Amino acid sequence: MTPQPIVLPPLSSSRPAIGAPVPTGWPLLRLGFRPFYLGAAVFGALAVPLWIALYLGALRTGLAIPPLLWHAHEMLFGFAAAVIIGFLMTAGKAWTGLATPRGATLGVLAGLWLAARFAALVAPYPVYAALDILLLPLVAAVLVRVLLRAGNRRNLPLAGMLLLLALANLLFHLSVSGSISLSPLLPLHAGLALVVLIECVMGGRVIPAFTMSARPGLKLTAEPVLERSVLSVTALALGLWIFVPARPATGLVFALAAALHALRQWHWQPWGTRKRPILWILHAAYAWIALGFGLLALAQNGLIGETAGIHALAVGATGGLIIGMVTRTARGHTGRSLQVTKAEVLAYALVMVAAVLRVLATLVDPGWLRPSLILAAATWGAAFAIYAGVYGPWLLRARADGRDG
Repeated sequence: MTPQPIVLPPLSSSRPAIGAPVPTGWPLLRLGFRPFYLGAAVFGALAVPLWIALYLGALRTGLAIPPLLWHAHEMLFGFAAAVIIGFLMTAGKAWTGLATPRGATLGVLAGLWLAARFAALVAPYPVYAALDILLLPLVAAVLVRVLLRAGNRRNLPLAGMLLLLALANLLFHLSVSGSISLSPLLPLHAGLALVVLIECVMGGRVIPAFTMSARPGLKLTAEPVLERSVLSVTALALGLWIFVPARPATGLVFALAAALHALRQWHWQPWGTRKRPILWILHAAYAWIALGFGLLALAQNGLIGETAGIHALAVGATGGLIIGMVTRTARGHTGRSLQVTKAEVLAYALVMVAAVLRVLATLVDPGWLRPSLILAAATWGAAFAIYAGVYGPWLLRARADGRDG
């Protein structure tokens, strides 16, 4: 079969449409990425240091659920979900040409997300659970409606993954409340698996496309057999991890998935991006997927604990892809160049350092655990504080080029 060229629908256009409407309303609520990127950055900068303070006993607070479950849940269904929602509502408009929520409607969705984050800290558990459960199904319904109206069925699987993420969140709250007999760790693992699958799908689209756009003359083609193999083996490995007790066979599938992701990334020629930080952060983050799967393969054979692989995926891959995508897409959608400054490069490096520290914290001498966790939390928090400080004013103001969005 002849390899097919990789084509990515642009998230934004550099030229305004003829007769485009004059921008109206508060800039923060003109497009989905604005409130959700800003909220995720501020939350990410505060939540991880707060968790470490709770974990080390330096702080006590009336959380609605145990601190460990709060940390894992909020980083998945609070932090990462906010970025996914912001990205998909923004990309959905570019993919279809149809409007996605803005103004008061977008404000309600963002307010619902924010209310759930505060409710976890101060409200009774039922209030927190009810607020938290509502958002993902609402956003999935919006995305499905827009895609179906435009006849854009290619991206419907992403809406399906969003619905599965909503189901995992529902099962988490049902398990915590005792309504079902299920360990709350299972839906948390399922949530991480779905986030990683979304990253694999979107990474396969945007990373090679962005790489080609930055290197004139470079032609990357998607190998259909390799692409199908990567996604199917990844889904199988993650499914076995969630539903089947640890066993060597699962480890073999994880090892195969790791090898396939490494081969996939090799085809993207990552070595040519070292002088473009806005690109190398995406490649560096994607490399954590292969590493995380390799660590989980070892864990299935009892050679190491699972937490190293989990944090390789959660901090290295997810955190790295998030900091890379929220800088690139926010620059494009606020009418700015795709040339990052030293502040953003520092944020990229800090997230990668946080990932290394967090993974090594469970693999080296236990005496290093406490300082490794503190340093990892500090570097992570600093990275997203930098993003909030640099991008916050841009997200609160109209586009630099005067266009809507």
